[in-house]
Amino acid sequence: MPSFLLLGAVCVFMFPTVSLSFPLQEVHGSRETIGRISAASKVMQCSAAVDILFLLDGSHSVGKRSFERSKHFAIAVCDALDISPERVRVGAVQFSSTPHLEFPLDSFSTRQEVKAKLKRTIFKGGSTETGLALKYLLRRGFPGGRNATVPQILIVVTDGKSQGHLALPANQLKDRGVTVFAVGVQFPRWEELHTLASEPREQHVLFAEQVADATNGLFSTLGSTAVCTVAPPDCRVEPHPCERRMLETVRERDGSALCWRGSSQTNAVLASRCPFYSRRRVFLSHPATCYRTICPGPCDSEPCQNGGTCVPGGLDEYHCICPLAFGGEANCAPKPSLECRIDLLFLLDSSAGTTLEGFLRAKTFVKRFVETMLDEDSRARVGVAHYSWELVVAVPVGEYQDVPGLVRSIDGIPFRGGATLTGGALRQVAERGFGSATRAGQDRARRVVILLTEARSQDEVAGPARHARAQELLLLGMGSEATRAELEEITGSPEHVMVYADPPDLLHQIPELQRKLCSQQRAGCQAQSLDLVFMLDASASVGPENFAQMQGFVRSCALRFDVNPDVTQVGLVVYGSRVQTAFGLDTHPTQAAVLRAMSQAPYLGGTGSAGTALLHIHDKVMTVQRGARPGVPKAVVVLTGGWGSEDAAVPAQKLRNNGISVLVVGVGPILREALQRLAGPRDALIHVAAYGDLRYHQDVLIDWLCKEAKRPVNLCKPSPCMNKGTCVLQNGSYRCVCHDGWEGPHCGNRK
Repeated sequence: MPSFLLLGAVCVFMFPTVSLSFPLQEVHGSRETIGRISAASKVMQCSAAVDILFLLDGSHSVGKRSFERSKHFAIAVCDALDISPERVRVGAVQFSSTPHLEFPLDSFSTRQEVKAKLKRTIFKGGSTETGLALKYLLRRGFPGGRNATVPQILIVVTDGKSQGHLALPANQLKDRGVTVFAVGVQFPRWEELHTLASEPREQHVLFAEQVADATNGLFSTLGSTAVCTVAPPDCRVEPHPCERRMLETVRERDGSALCWRGSSQTNAVLASRCPFYSRRRVFLSHPATCYRTICPGPCDSEPCQNGGTCVPGGLDEYHCICPLAFGGEANCAPKPSLECRIDLLFLLDSSAGTTLEGFLRAKTFVKRFVETMLDEDSRARVGVAHYSWELVVAVPVGEYQDVPGLVRSIDGIPFRGGATLTGGALRQVAERGFGSATRAGQDRARRVVILLTEARSQDEVAGPARHARAQELLLLGMGSEATRAELEEITGSPEHVMVYADPPDLLHQIPELQRKLCSQQRAGCQAQSLDLVFMLDASASVGPENFAQMQGFVRSCALRFDVNPDVTQVGLVVYGSRVQTAFGLDTHPTQAAVLRAMSQAPYLGGTGSAGTALLHIHDKVMTVQRGARPGVPKAVVVLTGGWGSEDAAVPAQKLRNNGISVLVVGVGPILREALQRLAGPRDALIHVAAYGDLRYHQDVLIDWLCKEAKRPVNLCKPSPCMNKGTCVLQNGSYRCVCHDGWEGPHCGNRK
């Protein structure tokens, strides 16, 4: 009996408990490096056409708990895959004694469906027949796959304790072009994982228990082998020394103990000393090299000012330890604020084109902006919306009065992926972006939309942008250099666009955005009365495409004025084979109506005469009978390609003599001398190199018109008197002396 008790004690000593949390693979690096590896795994995305099959070990040697961690790793990988029938397809096979197809690659078309199915996968148990599972794939191929027309990726998640031979079927799979990742779970046998993995093996062997590191390693390898682009361009793959440990059982002699043995020569029992062995579980270390993606950190741009110390907190999070004098302020800077009264809606691109990293960068910018610019005295109200295939107003304008609450709400906005439909988002913003936060009448604050995007739109933006601006929305655009042209088209002016060459530079745009918001007065000369006529060259020398660009330009200009019968009136004349009044000064009383009418102006073709068109304006447009208002400044803007302007100098001067300002916008290789004469003694000429460059000269044109609107006005020029009546100035006003049987204030009635 005592010997039995002794044996039991020895057994307990021989098999000590091993903690499952022991790091069996460890990347050696600084704490900041490890943090960057983890953060980079959150922004990786694969959108290429590729078939990915998970081969999950569901044997008893893995166990149910480790099988759940295998599923967790597979789900984390799916978070970085753009799963759809045309791009990434995902399937899964569980193996133990026999392989079992959980779902083929063509079963599910969305990430959510695949993740839900993986979560429902049930542990089966059994022996570890890895070789049998590989032979199953050799026979059947990738179930539901695309027959090697796209790259095939096999991700084997196992503890590497196979009960059969696996080298031959593994090599046969790799010979067929299948890329094999061997991912260890629990206490893996690394040499068996190396047998499974593709070359170079160091880049294809991972450890599933450390999910962020394993997903980073997997996608780093996919990106470096050009299977798909997974990380932003400013991220890079770097080698890091790492150590892999393997749990082994060793048999060691611990000494000897008295034992009794029978003798073949006698019937006696002999006592002697017998060797005593114990088994110990030990970790054996294997130095290796791990390849992981590192992305720029938030402190790389040195955001902390005035000697502050930057402390990173993830991919885009950091905080500054500031000197005493600057404590409590963002980035250790003197706190600016938005003192202007505006309703501000940030519109964030949440599509696959911008990517998750770009979306997070935009959210960080908005958070930094509100933390920096808003306080209890701010007159600005802020909201946030995001879009891909449709608009979502996540934070309505004015919903949060406290900055911490606003920041928490911004943190909760999810990345959606999908198509980049910027045009649709702009149209929806104009209709419902400001909701009930819009103040009415004279009390309404200026409404501003700030679009942040790093991707070109997949739908048309010009029309929706014009519609948004017609609703008196000021559009500002922020994005990468690649989006500059589209942002200028959306906002209507290069002055309303901010671009950055490097993503970290986005945060540096906060002061510039504040300047644009609070120094930007209402567009145009809102408080100045003006009768304004645009005269467009619609002749064959311009052509229909260039004429359409001129239409777009004058529509953008019209957005800069308060169009109504009491402030600014707008008319449009086109000339080519004939001269036509598209609409007169008093035809359309609202800005929206003017914009619609400008879009419908006809292209005429033929040979145009600018002189004839100017006489038409003098006789039939800038008259009291056709809506011109006495005592209101008047201006004509001529847009021409130059041909047909040789006869225009005298009619232009006739307009000027009648108190009407004339500005000439000449486009292309123009007849400079003829246009110089047309521009008159004040040299009112803007030369534009090409029709596509008209938008760059919009501010110059608007500034000129605003100055003309402030010039002194002669109430009798042009004469308000009809039917050859004579205008006489009298005590700061005028009266009409009528002739030939006419009477009335403007000689408009027969006696």
